[in-house]
Amino acid sequence: MPFDLTSRLAERRAADLYRQRPLLQTPQGPEVVVDGQPLLAFCSNDYLGLANHPEVRAAFHAGIERWGVGGGASHLVIGHSAPHHELEEALAAFTGRPRALLFSTGYMANLAAVTALVGQGDTVLEDRLNHASLLDAGLLSGARFSRYLHNDANSLASRLGKAQGNTLVVTDGVFSMDGDCADLPALCATAKQQGAWLMVDDAHGFGPLGAHGGGVVEHYQLGIEDVPVLVGTLGKAFGTAGAFVAGSDELIETLIQFARPYIYTTSQPPAVACASLKSLQLLQGETWRREHLQTLIKQFRHGAEQLGLTLMPSDTPIQPIVVGESGHALRLAAHLREQGVLVGAIRPPTVPAGSARLRVTLSAAHSSAQVERLLSALDIAWRALRQEREHA
Repeated sequence: MPFDLTSRLAERRAADLYRQRPLLQTPQGPEVVVDGQPLLAFCSNDYLGLANHPEVRAAFHAGIERWGVGGGASHLVIGHSAPHHELEEALAAFTGRPRALLFSTGYMANLAAVTALVGQGDTVLEDRLNHASLLDAGLLSGARFSRYLHNDANSLASRLGKAQGNTLVVTDGVFSMDGDCADLPALCATAKQQGAWLMVDDAHGFGPLGAHGGGVVEHYQLGIEDVPVLVGTLGKAFGTAGAFVAGSDELIETLIQFARPYIYTTSQPPAVACASLKSLQLLQGETWRREHLQTLIKQFRHGAEQLGLTLMPSDTPIQPIVVGESGHALRLAAHLREQGVLVGAIRPPTVPAGSARLRVTLSAAHSSAQVERLLSALDIAWRALRQEREHA
């Protein structure tokens, strides 16, 4: 047999790295049913609680009635509908940039931006902990590819000194597995000194961060001259689906002309764009969602520290609890599930070896009482895991 898939799968299972898909049987929300079991969930990226918001659902239904279901074709053929265009204009205004370009997924947006901007003879420098889509984009671009130490401007400067051709520095805005923010002021200054462009994927920052939900760029009060390429996703805090790249008119035209993931993909359903427009209004206007979320983050961190849990330095809705071994992370998640609480166990290769963790994510839809329930369950689960390790 030329492909021994059975052995590959067995090896992954033996290493406690086997992945399985939980079957969600209810809409997104704090209280869900997964695989037939009612659970209190702390593993969704629906940071502002908009994925099942009645006004967003109504906008989606109205969009279906007006525009039908499918996109029908690529944007460059006959798939660029009026809702797509209106959403792009709204996202451009939201980010304070001349234009924005809509994509069907965040992975596509990242792949499109990097591969359209650099190629053979150029350089891509990326944070070591960047999202897989960014790392894949850098490798697939054909440019000289190197990773600098996490959030380390000095390490970036060293690599910039060896760069050739057009140079693109790429970082997450909020790192999806650690929850910390990129040090954008330092990275911007370092990139500018060497004439490099900075690209920020702020998938997890838009919504929770910034006075108006504008993410880490708004948080640091940076502009287009600091971050020429800004990427955001709509499937997290926006609660819908898709992604966008925002920047100058020349950047967007370059993507339309040269970005293969944009050119050769059917557009997203127009009704999704209708829903995203409503989400954008709620994200900007209902500031209480961000305020409540920040209160929950402080509550969780204070409670977790009292329990002696190892937290990472994160002020975002992503609150990882580092366990170490993959098997221990799985057991801790299992103990929580026995108490009716769902938290995802994150293991290599998603995170570095030896840093398996529970990735707690908080939402504005959670209540303070639900966070207390999570902390109580963690207390019991952590003690149970310690006992198991002592008797192993």
